[in-house]
Amino acid sequence: MGLKWTDVIDIAIELSERHPDVDVVNIRFTDLHKWVCELPDFDDDPKRSNEKILEAIQMAWLDEKD
Repeated sequence: MGLKWTDVIDIAIELSERHPDVDVVNIRFTDLHKWVCELPDFDDDPKRSNEKILEAIQMAWLDEKD
């Protein structure tokens, strides 16, 4: 079963493992969207994301780094 946009924490964990040196606070949402879509386990419609979802992923990723 693949990752969906609603799997915010799991996506954040995957991103933190794949991009450990990223400045999460200053990431552009266009880059974040691209990286989520490139995750091997990601299996959702890229068009279903929005700013609220991307912000939630960003915040979860930030928590993961702490």
